[in-house]
Amino acid sequence: MEKSLKKYFPVFTVPTLLAFLLAFIIPFFMGLWLSLCKFNTVTNAKFTGFSNFIKVFKDAGFRTSFLFTLKFAIVAVITINVFAFLLSLLLTRKLKGTNIFRTIFFMPNLIGGIVLGYIWNLIINGILMHWEVTMTYDPKYGFWGLIVLMNWQMIGYMMIVYVAGIQNLPTDVMEAAKIDGANKIQTLFRVTIPLMMPQFTICLFLTISNSFKLFDQNLALTAGDPSRKTEMLALNIYNTYYGTIGYEGVGQAKAVIFFILVAVVAITQLAATRQKEVES
Repeated sequence: MEKSLKKYFPVFTVPTLLAFLLAFIIPFFMGLWLSLCKFNTVTNAKFTGFSNFIKVFKDAGFRTSFLFTLKFAIVAVITINVFAFLLSLLLTRKLKGTNIFRTIFFMPNLIGGIVLGYIWNLIINGILMHWEVTMTYDPKYGFWGLIVLMNWQMIGYMMIVYVAGIQNLPTDVMEAAKIDGANKIQTLFRVTIPLMMPQFTICLFLTISNSFKLFDQNLALTAGDPSRKTEMLALNIYNTYYGTIGYEGVGQAKAVIFFILVAVVAITQLAATRQKEVES
């Protein structure tokens, strides 16, 4: 059986590797090259060295977007995971209707980001109209609007991951904690959470990466207004590349920096939480 599987191994792997090469590897290295060039189209790229990166670091708008994205990511990651974990604790109790509630909480994750953005744009602006303001009146309204949207979309998905972790906790360890006299709070912080570090690793990775990469919701909800003060990094890159003639290379340089930033943050988080998994 193993020999026959090895015989057909290339048949199954080559198409996937070829697709990965054409769709990711080649465009990735082309993007690195174009970040060092001035161009309008790929065919007329001219090498300019690190001039595009110098322009990026001199761009005050890029720094503003970075700080806004960082602040958003910190708040979103904390709120999403806290609420998702609390919901998972509630929905793993032996109560009637928990499966229905799990489905309801998960459903927002199935709606496209651009659609969610327009839906919440109408809802939040409708509420703010009572005070004769909109989300684009002040950056703080746009910021908290994005936080509410991101929480509503992702809490259900993270909750499912935490529910799976709670349901797979070893019963003998939980029973031993009760026998030793641990109360619910002690059991939660000294037994449940340490044993669920693999789930926290997954959820933190997904929420961090999605928070930094947020684009369509940002575009639909505020489009960066007022005065691009609620413009996140992905939207800033888009506006630079497509909205400023002659700045395609600068936009590509921003994309490279953005990739490095997200990769460093995600890898650091994975390393930190996986270390906790080993300790537990």
